[in-house]
Amino acid sequence: MVLVLLLLAASAEADPFFVDATREAGLEQPTVNGDPDKRFILESTGSGAAFFDYDGDGDLDLYVLDGSTYANYGAGPGNVLYRNDGGAFVAVVAGVEDRGWGMGVAVGDYDGDGQRDLYVTNYGTNALYRNRGDGTFAAVTAQAGVAGDDFSASAAFFDYDRDGDLDLYVANYVVFDIEPVLQDPDLDDPCIYLGGLRVFCGPQGMEGGQDRLYRNDGGVFADVTVASGVATANFHYGLGVMPADFDRDGDLDLFVANDETPNVLFRNDGGRLGDIGLEAGVAYNGDGELEASMGVDAGDCDGDGDLDLYVTNFYGETNTLYLNSGAGTFIDATAERGLAAPTVGYLGWGTRFFDFDFDGDLDLFVANGHIYPQVDHTSSGGKYAQRNQLFANEGSGAFAAVEEAGPGLLVQKSSRATISGDYDHDGDVDLFTTNIDDSPTLLRNETRAGRYLVVQVDPEVVGAWVRITAGGRTQVRSVGGAASYLGHSDARLHFGLGRAERVERVEVLWPGGEVTQLEDLPVDEVVVVKGGGD
Repeated sequence: MVLVLLLLAASAEADPFFVDATREAGLEQPTVNGDPDKRFILESTGSGAAFFDYDGDGDLDLYVLDGSTYANYGAGPGNVLYRNDGGAFVAVVAGVEDRGWGMGVAVGDYDGDGQRDLYVTNYGTNALYRNRGDGTFAAVTAQAGVAGDDFSASAAFFDYDRDGDLDLYVANYVVFDIEPVLQDPDLDDPCIYLGGLRVFCGPQGMEGGQDRLYRNDGGVFADVTVASGVATANFHYGLGVMPADFDRDGDLDLFVANDETPNVLFRNDGGRLGDIGLEAGVAYNGDGELEASMGVDAGDCDGDGDLDLYVTNFYGETNTLYLNSGAGTFIDATAERGLAAPTVGYLGWGTRFFDFDFDGDLDLFVANGHIYPQVDHTSSGGKYAQRNQLFANEGSGAFAAVEEAGPGLLVQKSSRATISGDYDHDGDVDLFTTNIDDSPTLLRNETRAGRYLVVQVDPEVVGAWVRITAGGRTQVRSVGGAASYLGHSDARLHFGLGRAERVERVEVLWPGGEVTQLEDLPVDEVVVVKGGGD
């Protein structure tokens, strides 16, 4: 025991260190996203992934989506479910091998049987898979009424009407007709980008896809897009989705990151959703400028007890940090907190708040990659393959770019989705990114700086608040794996404790008002908190 404590203390000052563990984990299969030259917008958005425990054995399995090509439309390589076998992943056949043009994935127990189900978004018909609990899934899309027929992107399960079951929000991107391309494989519709490059057109000039909200009525869903109020602000170019209780009034709100159109923040007023993005200060950046938003995550990065927003944007724009004022508004603090200059030369997608070094504050990861391969043939416009970025929280919500974070952060690809979770059971948070036309990147976190506590709420109630106090410091997190871009992360909450030797208190504030409290807990443990009565 003394030796262990000494090792942990010695590692408290460790530098950030991430290893590319993709090959050793058995995850080298590349994704397919259209043709190499990307002649149409459908080929640029990439595909997602999910960390979740599908078989109930306690470790994180991995579901990776795949796209297609025009030549093989409707018969793509197929999505892959990987079973976690001691930190290595083994592909299994479980009935979720959708062979459409895969985009995003949401995870949730929509039928209340204790098993995590899957919802897959596609270009075209989406798919809902019910987890049978025996290692296989049943396709129930038609019966459930959530097929859709759009160019879908991110999706999220969340209980917007507080009736105890999971509803479903689906962001749809643009209206794109694939038929002319299938009929004429040589069809080209180029627009002009920086330096006179001929690239695909859109999203500007295209009709926006209309997002959908489905209410869960006992395992069958009803389209309540109009009745809920969502229809008043669902005509943008939707990409990223983030459900959370931003105003701390007990129900779940919803942020939607939109490309080239204003972002939307739906405030939940008893099940009625109204867009307050403009008045809340998140529709545009602080200068009133429209940005091309892709991904989003929420977390209390400044330690004041409410959820802030980080939104990734296009090359030439900064990503944007919106700090929650606690009074129903957000402030663009991107430049003030050190996140402007380091991001303007990148094109951001997936992003995650997480405490990589367990020092008690939320750090930040961003997956980057351009959409036009043609930029590599000019001196302006950035590069197609880009390195991903890690930003260390300096303790007050100000961030510093980490230039040396191990070999995993040296990888340069055109990345898209980012998900997080402790796949190797060593207590820290690892990352997984999908990459356009390439193998994914599994970043194993080997920083091991401070102590930690992992809190797992049971049942896994989206929107439950967890507050812990350790070493005289209080931290809050919100339960929910839907965030980033096209993906789902492990919903267990990882708290960094620095050098604290005990956890003084853990409180779970359930959406129904119930509070579960535990006191005097050991560190470096996973704590399961049961409750959630409404």
